Amino acid sequence: MGQLLRVQNFTVSSDGIGAGKDQSFESPFGLDPSPMFEWAGATASWNLRTEPGGSRGLDDYFIRDFSCNIGAEIMGRNKFGPQRGPWTDHEWQGWWGDEPPFRTPVFVLTHHERPSFTLADTTFHFVNDEPAAVLEQARAAAQGKDVRLGGGVSTIRQFLDADLVDTMHVVVSPVRYGAGLKLWESPDELRDRFHLEVVPSTSGVKHQLFWRK
Repeated sequence: MGQLLRVQNFTVSSDGIGAGKDQSFESPFGLDPSPMFEWAGATASWNLRTEPGGSRGLDDYFIRDFSCNIGAEIMGRNKFGPQRGPWTDHEWQGWWGDEPPFRTPVFVLTHHERPSFTLADTTFHFVNDEPAAVLEQARAAAQGKDVRLGGGVSTIRQFLDADLVDTMHVVVSPVRYGAGLKLWESPDELRDRFHLEVVPSTSGVKHQLFWRK
């Protein structure tokens, strides 16, 4: 099937919201994301787990699959950090500290130039181009592996609108926020282009699996 552009483990509320509108340094998601991500934090393979234990099963499988055959990531600027406009603070190098979890080249969408930099085994590149051109760069950097489309909401919508996404795994949490950035009004909006299978988990979330028709 060649190199796929994949959305993985992207979590939204039951009303389709993936983030709030007022992101800040103090509130990276612009809302309290902890109820939405309880499913992931409860798994044995959650990368932020500090104590032994955690659940096995379906949720844990998806957490373990996160980096499987991924050679590069594309993310929006809002996922990288809270700054807007020209880059005035190059000391800010993302939310993830000295060892980001990606371990691949990462292409950050931005309208403002910034030099690439490397932390541990992750290199961040800052690109101002159309989705198809960015995907071409990411595929070259991925060296035959797939490319993960990491989000946020606006970035995923942008690549969906350009008809570039091959597969998606979206986790629907039972929490409701009422207002924020919506991935969709209903996943049925995508049925003209994607097959959809919904797999409920004992944790209360629903794993929605999309693949191109």
